[in-house]
Formats: sequence, C-alpha cells, structure tokens
Amino acid sequence: QVQLVESGGGLVQAGGSLRLSCTASGRTFSNYAMGWFRQAPGKEREFVAAISRGGAITYYADSVKGRFTISRDNAKNADYLQMNRLKAEDTAVYYCSAREGTATTRDILFGYWGQGTQVTVSS
Repeated sequence: QVQLVESGGGLVQAGGSLRLSCTASGRTFSNYAMGWFRQAPGKEREFVAAISRGGAITYYADSVKGRFTISRDNAKNADYLQMNRLKAEDTAVYYCSAREGTATTRDILFGYWGQGTQVTVSS
C-alpha cells in the first residue's frame, strides 16, 4: 500500500504559478512511477503529467507542455508539479497517483491515488 498526500493548491491569477507536492508513505517510493491528473467540474478526469521511477522519463499532456514540469525526489518520497503561466482552463482538482512499473498516461493503470488538491485560476 502507498498513501499519497497532495499539497500546494490554491487560488492564483492567470499567468501566475503554483507548485504542487505529493508526499508518499508506506512503500519504497522509487519503485513507483508517479502521475498527475486533474478533473474540472462537469468533466472527466484527464492526464496532466507522469514521471518514471528514476525520473529520467516524463510525459505531458499537450495542453500543459511547456508550462508544467513534473519532477521527483526519491530521497524525500515526493514528487512535484511546477505549474507556470497558469490559465483559467487549468482550474481543477489535481490528483497525485502512483503505480508500480513504468510511467504511463493512462489513469486506469495507476493503482494509488491521493485525495486531490484544488487549483483555481482566476482570469
């Protein structure tokens, strides 16, 4: 079992930045690929970014490429989502996720999820 806790969400103006953190506990963090997904009101959950176990491989949704950066610190059992040049359409609940094995963009393959953190971007 892996427990995931997100932090860092909040209210920010368009064009601003936020950094989300996800802290893991329970198992060896470096065994897990990590992902971030988001869900806006009335919409389905969508992929945002993912990172491999060692951090060498990353994936991004087209909508955030060039603005968001995923990273991880295995010594701290944490991964991060740096979000720059935020837009109103980035408003959503952001979820951290983990899976044993390789990184993927498919949410169905992630077995562990945090409770989510709200990100609201005002225009």
